[in-house]
Amino acid sequence: MIRKIFSFLFVLVATLTFTSIAYSQTGKNTVRLPDGELVCDLNGEWNTLYEPYGPMQHFGKMKSMIKITQQGNMFVGKSMIDTGFTPAGTEKIRGELDKDGIKKVQITRPDKDWSDGKVEMSKDCNKIVIDDSDGLKMTLERR
Repeated sequence: MIRKIFSFLFVLVATLTFTSIAYSQTGKNTVRLPDGELVCDLNGEWNTLYEPYGPMQHFGKMKSMIKITQQGNMFVGKSMIDTGFTPAGTEKIRGELDKDGIKKVQITRPDKDWSDGKVEMSKDCNKIVIDDSDGLKMTLERR
């Protein structure tokens, strides 16, 4: 009888432990898609730092803000501030998410149309670094 009680308690504790781990992985910066896939929730305002390099370096660093809206696994970010280079409301970033982070991202700048970027995103979904490999590095941090 005691063995059955300990077995039941072990199963109960194991179930609660695994359930709490699964629940903790659906944090406030994630969203579950209709197909069940869990992706980062990028909706919101992001502080943005533009860091030109190479031939673009003479433009210097510039701070801005972008508002990202996300529908499912697709997202678009628009500038919130008129920078002198682009007016507020201009699309600056767009992309696609998957369970591993950002699957595809494109950025634009005044001298160039959309270009693909190499991207790194923090595990907590609060920081994104994009390099267009052509003179511009863009760092976004959630506000």
